[in-house]
Amino acid sequence: MNRVLTLGAAVWMGLAGLPAGIAHAEDDNPVVVELFTSQGCSSCPPADALLEEIGTRDDVIALALHVDYWDYIGWKDRFASPKFTKRQRGYARAGGWKMIYTPQIVVNGMEDVVGSRPGAVSALIAAHEDAAPKAHVTLERVGDMVRIRAVSDGQVRPCDVHVVRYDPAEEVMIGRGENAGKTVNYTHIVRDWDVAARWDGTGTFEAEVPVPGDMPVVVLLQSPRHGPIIAAARLR
Repeated sequence: MNRVLTLGAAVWMGLAGLPAGIAHAEDDNPVVVELFTSQGCSSCPPADALLEEIGTRDDVIALALHVDYWDYIGWKDRFASPKFTKRQRGYARAGGWKMIYTPQIVVNGMEDVVGSRPGAVSALIAAHEDAAPKAHVTLERVGDMVRIRAVSDGQVRPCDVHVVRYDPAEEVMIGRGENAGKTVNYTHIVRDWDVAARWDGTGTFEAEVPVPGDMPVVVLLQSPRHGPIIAAARLR
């Protein structure tokens, strides 16, 4: 069992004797779908709509990461962060991809596909659903804290524990840029992303992290340096 400090204020603790009223994570082995998108990209609205559709599935964790490199054309995406652009570039380096683009979908941190191609996205999700999980993650929310528990099947190598919060949906009227005049409904908008801890992959990992507010929370176990996502869990 690993004792860790997370997000600057977390305290490790056992999970026995939990009080009533705890919210529990759903699904046992969800596929993580990250869409790199931008309000300034004219090719992105179909991918944004597709993410909204697949995000209703219990077997998929959908995350929209808005990048900032389209802001120069005259419309600043208020959901964009250089942190998300850096993550996309990290995937490109890890995968040996020659370029980054929008709309780009990355599935389980391993494979990418054009985000506006429903058939290709569905096929990739289906392929990853067949993989047996190497770890099982459970989450419980108590007030402004989330308790994380991860159990290894004995094959997990050291990995990072990511804690993500997302906004379920917001409608945006776009005034300038390639999508000028359009009103787009964005969903699963990542607003906060932190690497909370490093787990050595053995035995059981337990931690408690502060996650204030009522936004949905996702916890990912991911190999370092933008490697594969080993396991994930979500609290809506």
